[in-house]
Amino acid sequence: MTFADAAAYDAFMGRYSVLLAPQLAELARVADGQRALDVGCGTGALTGELVARLGASSVAAVDPSASFVESVRDRHPGVDVRQAGAERLPFADDSFDTALAQLVVHFMTDPVGGLAEMSRVTRPGGAVAACVWDHAGGHGPLSAFWNAARDLDGSVEDESALAGTREGHLAALMTAAGLGGIEERALTVAVEHPSFEGWWEPFTLGVGPAGAYVAGLSDEGRAALRERCREVLPDAPFVLTARAWAARGVARIEVEPRSA
Repeated sequence: MTFADAAAYDAFMGRYSVLLAPQLAELARVADGQRALDVGCGTGALTGELVARLGASSVAAVDPSASFVESVRDRHPGVDVRQAGAERLPFADDSFDTALAQLVVHFMTDPVGGLAEMSRVTRPGGAVAACVWDHAGGHGPLSAFWNAARDLDGSVEDESALAGTREGHLAALMTAAGLGGIEERALTVAVEHPSFEGWWEPFTLGVGPAGAYVAGLSDEGRAALRERCREVLPDAPFVLTARAWAARGVARIEVEPRSA
């Protein structure tokens, strides 16, 4: 499984994530004058939205992939982009007004630890926001693909067991990470696919668990999956609507001690 190729990721998930970014920024209540951190920035869909709202000098971003870091630096000059994972953010306490993670909590090695780190670098009372596709509920952008794969092989392991992919789980993770004032919301995007081939091709680029699954098939297995996907999808052009679970928490709320 890889997330290293920026162009491949853009073709695979960028067409969805660029539509999700404004909604996550709204949930986090990103506002002029703030300083924001994009955790797991990928190729910069959310980074670009934050730059548009705050200006490049007020945005920082991290990603564990060196190629993604370089891509975001090229696309968004002036943004402080660093190579790092969510679990060890290279920033001091209280560095940001808000920290956001779009489509990354489910790939964190330690989701609770990653969210706690996001809280650490956010000022007390600032917002920590995240979203993850509804893989468990069958309404993510990859649902048709995984349904087709299971039709051919009932033992297929999809992404439905990953962190945050089911309703309420992001909120539970944020609670475990010490965040308060948690709000939950479902975010939706609709993407038009002009052709079946345009929809299918990104799955052959090796991106993420779905790409890794396709790469591991035989030529015959890949052809069978391709045709099964064609059968379960509407005739082109078609629109796929995808849902993401999202949550917003407040970093390090000070609790007043009770009087005796």
